[in-house]
Amino acid sequence: MILYHLGIGAGVPATDPGELRWTYERDLVTLPTFGTVIGFMPIHHYAALPGLDVDLRMLVHGEHRLDLHSPLPTAATSTSSCRPVAVHDKRQAAAVVFETTTAVDGAVVATNTMTAYIRGEGGFGGDPGPTPARIRAPKRPADVEITRPTLEQQALLYRLCGDANPLHVDPEFAAAGGFERPILHGMCTFGMAAKAVVDQLLDGDAAAVAGFGARFSGVVLPGDALTHAAWRTDEGIVVESRVADRTVLKQALLTLRSRTGWGGVSRPTGG
Repeated sequence: MILYHLGIGAGVPATDPGELRWTYERDLVTLPTFGTVIGFMPIHHYAALPGLDVDLRMLVHGEHRLDLHSPLPTAATSTSSCRPVAVHDKRQAAAVVFETTTAVDGAVVATNTMTAYIRGEGGFGGDPGPTPARIRAPKRPADVEITRPTLEQQALLYRLCGDANPLHVDPEFAAAGGFERPILHGMCTFGMAAKAVVDQLLDGDAAAVAGFGARFSGVVLPGDALTHAAWRTDEGIVVESRVADRTVLKQALLTLRSRTGWGGVSRPTGG
């Protein structure tokens, strides 16, 4: 868990009490998006699914949704299971939707819904799938805007959490996929955005988060600076992340457990 937190940029400044909550076992707190790591374990077996005979260099993570059914513990033995739930024809790509449930002591604590776009595999005459509800940022300045650098070796750190796709480390593999160099994991950007909101708008109250979902709209290269803008709304906290003027994470919504009135979003009480 500490490795995951470091992989998404926690620990700066290293002596900051708020950062030590993510990086020091004495008072360790679990960031909600750690649920994506324990839910990622079955992904290594995707290639063995019947009919999924594709070039994995053409697979990009398009959308992700994490739903937390209870706050995540700091230590536990978990079991994750995954199933493909849909295949949609997006013309130039096939969109495969996977659902992973993670349980602790028999109780489901997290559900991950991942949409993978496989470039070049569309146009097979299938169902295009439902039109997703659009999550729009309010037409006003963001309630908070946070810029954080990423490290040149950020992907090398993050991949140690379980995503060993060569796209994030091997220059030749990345070039074959059409990228100028290895790219940062989308789920690393996902975690960075969630951490920024938890730190800046929720006073570090990780247990207040009920879910987080987003669409990946651009590539982040290790070393890029990420700016996360967030707006309180009646539905939750809307988030957009960008590199310079280019949006890389959009239609993102972080939902909360408690709703008692806090500028449209409840002041979290924890638990």
